[in-house]
Amino acid sequence: MIFTEKLDQAMARNHSRLCLGLDPDPRLMPAGRDIYEFNRAIIEATADLVCAYKPNLAFYEACGATGMVALQQTMAAIPRHIPVIADGKRGDIGNTAAAYARALFETLGYDAATVNPYMGFDSVEPFLKYQDRGVFILCRTSNAGAADFQSLSCQTDDGHFIPLFEMVARKAREWNKAGNVGLVVGATYPDELKKLRQNFPELPFLIPGVGAQGGEVELAVRFGSGPRGRAIINSSRQVLYASREDNFAAAAREAALKLRDQINQYLA
Repeated sequence: MIFTEKLDQAMARNHSRLCLGLDPDPRLMPAGRDIYEFNRAIIEATADLVCAYKPNLAFYEACGATGMVALQQTMAAIPRHIPVIADGKRGDIGNTAAAYARALFETLGYDAATVNPYMGFDSVEPFLKYQDRGVFILCRTSNAGAADFQSLSCQTDDGHFIPLFEMVARKAREWNKAGNVGLVVGATYPDELKKLRQNFPELPFLIPGVGAQGGEVELAVRFGSGPRGRAIINSSRQVLYASREDNFAAAAREAALKLRDQINQYLA
C-alpha cells in the first residue's frame, strides 16, 4: 500500500487528522520508565485516535544503542494500519542521501520521512525513488529561527521575487511526479501556511508547532486543510507529557482525544 492510501485509510478509520510525535525525553518521562515501555503505553492509549505516528530520530540517537533498540521495538508496537513518519530531516549528497533513504525505508520500514532540500534535487531524489513512501520536504518550519533563511527573497524565472520557502514549495511540486511529496509547514506561521495552501492545494501538509510551540489549532486546521483533507496536525509534548506520573498514558489519551476532537470541530 502506498503512503497516501495508508494515510487516508487511517484518517477515515480513526476520524483523525492528528499525528502524534513519539519524542521520548528521559528528563520529562515518568521516573523509572524506559523509552520502549513509555512509548508502548502511549501507543496503546492513542492508537484509535491518530492518523500517524512521527518518531523524532534525534531522541533515540541521543540515547545510543539503547535508544536505537527502543526505536525498533517502538516500530513493532505500532499497529500496521497506522503510517509512521520518520522525522530525521535528512539531506546530503547523492550517495549519502541514497543510504539515508535505504536506511529509513528499507532497513527501518518507515512509511514516510522528513527531508531537508537545502542541498538541492540530488539530495532529495533518492527518497523520491521510493514511490510508495511519503517524502515531506521542509518548507516553512515551525521554529523561531526559520525566517533567517526561509523568508529571504528569490528571483523566479519570470523576474518576480518570492520568499525562499515558496520557491521550495514550487520545487516540491515539480518533484511530485509519483504523488508522494508533501510539505512541512509550521502552525506557528499561519499567514504563510494559508498562502502555501492556496498556492499548493494538492500537496499533503505535515503541520508541526501546535501546543508547546504556540501554534493555534484552529488556524492550523482552517488554513492548512486541502481539498482532500490531507493536513496532518502534529503534536508531541502536549500529549506525551500531559502527566509525568503513573497515569501518564491515561492523561495522554485524554489530551489526544481532546485535540483530535478539536481538529474535527474546526474541519466541520
